[in-house]
Amino acid sequence: MFTGIIEDLGTVESLKPTDQGAVISVHTSLPVAEITIGDSITVNGACLTVISKSPGRFAMDVSAETLRCTGLGDLKPGARVNLERCLTLGKLLGGHLVSGHVDGIGRVVSIKPEGDSKLFSFEVAPAQARYLVEKGSVAIDGISLTIFSVKDNNFSVELIPHTLRSTTLGSRQAGDFVNIENDMLVKYVEKILTLRAAATPA
Repeated sequence: MFTGIIEDLGTVESLKPTDQGAVISVHTSLPVAEITIGDSITVNGACLTVISKSPGRFAMDVSAETLRCTGLGDLKPGARVNLERCLTLGKLLGGHLVSGHVDGIGRVVSIKPEGDSKLFSFEVAPAQARYLVEKGSVAIDGISLTIFSVKDNNFSVELIPHTLRSTTLGSRQAGDFVNIENDMLVKYVEKILTLRAAATPA
């Protein structure tokens, strides 16, 4: 479980294909000495498992399913990525509960300056748009953000200067693709209501 509050902007060193998917190596300023083999870390919002480490870097397996559902397969050496270690007891939950299980890929439609901030508009598939709620939460490339508005398959979020400086969204442009994880609480509510409706006699 994660919070969507990015801890570090890492740099991809390599992404090597394997029979089961790929192995990604990332350079980071996170305290690698505190990271153990088997730890979960999100890379652009996708939960991955650390399989090896050395000073200033670690490597993680990327499954074939993760490559299909996210944009990680398009990463090149030198690409910046959002990193967050898993939530621990006593850690402030500054964002919202994020599982690191990406629902799909969205596209940046437009970016409009608003003072020092920027208004980002994204387009997602209808299957994802149904879970978007105005003033609700969404994780974009692992970043916990509040939805500003929703219209059909498009939604917008406002990014403050700190978020623009501290995450990959600061370098995104219109047309870029991003990993989207919808709020799990909304999905649970839908599931419960669907099951309740199916169990209720007509």
